[in-house]
Amino acid sequence: MTMTQSDPVASSDHIRAAIDTRNQRGPLVKLRDWITSRPEGGIAVLFVTVQIVVIAAALANPQFRYLSDANIAVMLKAIAPLGIMALGVGVLMIAGEFDLSVGSLYSFCAIVTATLTAQWGGDGAEGVAWAPFAAAAAGLAVGTAAGLLNGYVTLKFAIPSFITTLGAMLMWKGVTLFYHGATSLRFKPSEPFATLFGGSVGIVHASIIWFAIAAAIFWAMLHHHRIGNHFFAVGGNRQAAVAIGINPMKTKLIAFGLTGFMAAFAGIIAGTRVSSIQPGGGQGLELVAIAACVIGGHALMGGRGSILGIVLGTALMFTIQDVLLLMRAPGFYFEMFVGLLIVLAVIMNMAIRRRG
Repeated sequence: MTMTQSDPVASSDHIRAAIDTRNQRGPLVKLRDWITSRPEGGIAVLFVTVQIVVIAAALANPQFRYLSDANIAVMLKAIAPLGIMALGVGVLMIAGEFDLSVGSLYSFCAIVTATLTAQWGGDGAEGVAWAPFAAAAAGLAVGTAAGLLNGYVTLKFAIPSFITTLGAMLMWKGVTLFYHGATSLRFKPSEPFATLFGGSVGIVHASIIWFAIAAAIFWAMLHHHRIGNHFFAVGGNRQAAVAIGINPMKTKLIAFGLTGFMAAFAGIIAGTRVSSIQPGGGQGLELVAIAACVIGGHALMGGRGSILGIVLGTALMFTIQDVLLLMRAPGFYFEMFVGLLIVLAVIMNMAIRRRG
């Protein structure tokens, strides 16, 4: 009986041919593969499509001032606070949890920062230079502690985070009114705090620069650090995460703490930009932040999402809002379009994932 042996030279030729074929794929095929394999693929397609349509409309109609410097500056300023908050919310969603208290913490931590700044002599140009920084550190500490408390109660007592943070949302809203009342609060920090967090470089406001820095840090943490892998693992399959030695409680506590920190940071950034803080200014922002993450490709059950998706989701929402304002549409149109956009984005992401 004669046995045939495989030719190693022929086998290596077949392998090289397969690699060459894969490398010779056209740019459209590579783009399609990226769209179908990435959680932000659907929103990237939708965002680019909307931008092309809106820019074409602006070029065709000079009265539609979408591309004006003033409009771009205003839109960038508006994007930053929500985008900063959404980064924390998105990481927590990847870990499989929600936080509905971020809107209340957004207002409360900013008010804590403003009141401490005034008490320590840093409210105004003649104030103490270090006071706003110390007050901001206190505000960020309050936000982080509140996030950790949400996580501890949720995980220790096995309560759904939706319920825990719904209660926390109402509690912090009441604490805000008890601490300061219902009136707006002036916030005019001294230099260099005012320039660092409220200045501008041309049409680029400091807030959008801080958003870009935060997004870069979160991207590196989520996609190029071990803790990012832990977030995806505990959100995607808790049992498997435990089996490979990941501590779900510790990982989720870190995510809750980051969410509270980013909510506080967003409130301080927004307060510095407008020089005033409203006790109810963060009301409803928690749902908008979650919407930005869902539009950006985050799975509601956890384990899927990306920083680029959060950035694109936030930018798309404010693009739509800006277009509606330029068209002088009624304010309630924005909520209607955001609701439709959430459903459309989820449908598109699901369709892309099936085709992939």
